[in-house]
Amino acid sequence: MSTRKITSATASPASSARATIADVARAAGVSKATVSRFLNHRDRLLSKDIAIRVEVAVAALAYSPSPMAQALKRGRSRLIGLVVADVTNPYSVAVLRGAEKACQEAGYLLMLFNLGNDSQREREAIEALTAYQVEGFILNTLGHDTGASANAVRHGKPVVLVDRRHQDLQADFVSLDNAGAVRLGARHLLDGGYRELLFISEPIRDVSSREERAAAFRAFVSEAAPGNAGLQGTSFESAPDDEAGLDQALRLLRLRAGTGRPAVLTSNAVVTLRVVASLARLGLRLGSEVGLVGFDDTEWAPFVGPGLSTIAQPTDELGRIAALCLIERIKGMELPPRQILLSGALMVRGSSQAAPI
Repeated sequence: MSTRKITSATASPASSARATIADVARAAGVSKATVSRFLNHRDRLLSKDIAIRVEVAVAALAYSPSPMAQALKRGRSRLIGLVVADVTNPYSVAVLRGAEKACQEAGYLLMLFNLGNDSQREREAIEALTAYQVEGFILNTLGHDTGASANAVRHGKPVVLVDRRHQDLQADFVSLDNAGAVRLGARHLLDGGYRELLFISEPIRDVSSREERAAAFRAFVSEAAPGNAGLQGTSFESAPDDEAGLDQALRLLRLRAGTGRPAVLTSNAVVTLRVVASLARLGLRLGSEVGLVGFDDTEWAPFVGPGLSTIAQPTDELGRIAALCLIERIKGMELPPRQILLSGALMVRGSSQAAPI
């Protein structure tokens, strides 16, 4: 049996660049196709002499094939694209964690694209991730550019929507039961003796989850008012650069309440922080002067003022289910689009303390 000697100069190139399949082929004196056969465990197609030469070259060059390149040759990248509207929103981060864990357990990697609340970048996000050969998309976006998500479908990529619907896009949808969660928070405030309620959200702008929560609040007040004398409910959209407008909305809430009890229901953690800051500017005490229940149970909620009452979303589970739904689609499952709504949980703390008996 003859062997081909690999000199030290060939085996240990001066450059620190990662060895390529072409380097292995040159060192072993064979073609790249021969090396590929060896790497794909098809050495039965090779003579023993050639197989040994390739094996020695691979070891000498410390060659490691690129997992991405191997996956693409098989037509599989095992990559999943996640597009979020705003990664600074605690909700998005929590959903990301749940999706990432589920992907990891199933042998997939998650690639994140953050829009920074710029709906004009939705198409850019889809195109960028498609270029990386992702096998499907999880979208938690504003949903304004329906053409962007439709483009993913045209490429044959399955899509799962989280929290926000896309008009005219038929896809699996995973979300909180927004109507049920709003009723949970508003009923808690009503039972605590609060009669002047203010629902505060970010600018709605056709974002489905914001629309659903605002509509659920109006419906609750309309249905509960006949049996609860004095119950009033109004809404306000809080823009990030409009502190004065938010301050005025809270002043008016306090004035309308008179000697009664006013309270705020906030649509997410971003708005909750704005409201807490505004109440501090106005010198109003949480719980005793203005009640508050906010969507999203953040890590800091128990430590703000007397503790913030919140509606906890099952974010980890939302992310996990979204990932599993997508992986099922990637593997070929064909079903009509599914809608999966999960319940929120009320976390009662000092910001919504009941009226003294």
